[in-house]
Amino acid sequence: MPLKRASRGRKKGGKGSSGVVQCTNCGSTVPKDKAKKVTSRLNLVEHALAKELRAQGAYIASPKVLKWYCISCAIHFGILKIRSEASRRQRGRLR
Repeated sequence: MPLKRASRGRKKGGKGSSGVVQCTNCGSTVPKDKAKKVTSRLNLVEHALAKELRAQGAYIASPKVLKWYCISCAIHFGILKIRSEASRRQRGRLR
């Protein structure tokens, strides 16, 4: 049978099995190389207050938050788009 995707939807290559992660949204168990990883920064201080503190020379930490999404949740949140067969062949940023 022909393949819909050359990678079969994974980044695994030929390395055998990979670990699993839980989807941040729905909690389903997804292979780590198939899940979509999203990193974002967490603002601990309100924007107006942070602006004042930076003006005084203070350092404000903003930790990174790592989230893993299964494919269906990634499509639902707009991290991935459903693409045509021709556009699936193109490499590059999806967002």
